[in-house]
Formats: sequence, C-alpha cells, structure tokens
Amino acid sequence: MSQQPAPSIESSNRIWTLPNAISFIRLLGVPLFLWLLLGVEQDVAAVIVLAIGGSTDWVDGYIARRMNSVSRLGELLDPFADRLYIVATLIGFTVREVVPLWLTGALLAREAVLGVVLLVLRRKGYGPPPVHYVGKTGTFLLLAAFPIILLAKAVPSIDAFAEPIGWGLAWWALGLYWCACFLYIVQAYRVLRADREETS
Repeated sequence: MSQQPAPSIESSNRIWTLPNAISFIRLLGVPLFLWLLLGVEQDVAAVIVLAIGGSTDWVDGYIARRMNSVSRLGELLDPFADRLYIVATLIGFTVREVVPLWLTGALLAREAVLGVVLLVLRRKGYGPPPVHYVGKTGTFLLLAAFPIILLAKAVPSIDAFAEPIGWGLAWWALGLYWCACFLYIVQAYRVLRADREETS
C-alpha cells in the first residue's frame, strides 16, 4: 500500500498527470510479467520486469508530492498497482512452484481480511484507513523478495546466497504485512466506534 500525500497537499480530480502515467505503465508490466513467467518461461526477463515494477513503487507518489500533482485517481492507482503485482506474482509463482502454497495462502488471507475491513468501512460511508508505514515497508520488502527468489531459481549458480536473502526478506515482509493488517483493523474499529458514539 502506498504512502498517502501530506495533509497540506490537496487531491485533485485530474487524470492525465505524470504520476498517473507512471502508475499506468506499472500496471502494464503485470501482464508482461505473467507472460514471461508462465507463457514463454523466460525467468530472467520476468525478474527484470518484476524488479522494475517493484522498485518504482515509490516513484509515482514521490513525483506527485514534489510536483503538487496528487490526484484522487493516483491515490487509488498506486496501491492497486502494488496489490496487483503481489497477487499476480503469487499466482505465477504458485503455478511454477517457485513458492509453497502456505505462503500464497498466508498473503492472500491477509488481503481477504483487509478487503472485508474496507467493505465494512465503505458501507458506513468511510474510505480506507490511513496508510501505515508498517504496511508500506512490508509491501516494499515483498516486492524486493519476489525477484530475488525467482532469480535464485533462474540462475542456479547464485542460488546458495540469493535464496536465503530472498526468503529472509519474504519472512520479514509476511510478518510486517500481518502487523499492518492488525493496525488497519484497529484504525477501522476506532472510526466505527466514534461513528456509533456520534449517532447514539
């Protein structure tokens, strides 16, 4: 999930901005990655696409804040691109047996729990809770772990040191991911409790 803009920067309704264009380009990398990974099984090329897509996670938000071009569309596109990369990578890696099913299940379960929280908030007329740095860090580590894990499989000569690094990052990311989920649940609970107190 991506860092929210500073409170002093107002979101606009603009669509055609440089940060939004970067987010769209990142989204186009998802089907390309899946084609390289599952279609033609060009793992090194898939690693490159995944690494670029993951490492540019911060670029669109940074440019939006620096150029004062934060938009409501961008606030939706940025975290959507992150989640799409993670889900697509999990699906591709599970099909290719790069990662075990338990990791896929643990990460998708977290997304399902968070999805329920967001639905409850939306039914009450609220948007998503403020992004926490713990969740942002977990996403960054996960997007860093995936290319390293795939690279270890694609290039056996570096497997001995690349695989432990990749899985170390993956375990760290998994822990932070669930910690962030708990924090979002607490934030949502406080919002809903305050809403009940106001209406009672």
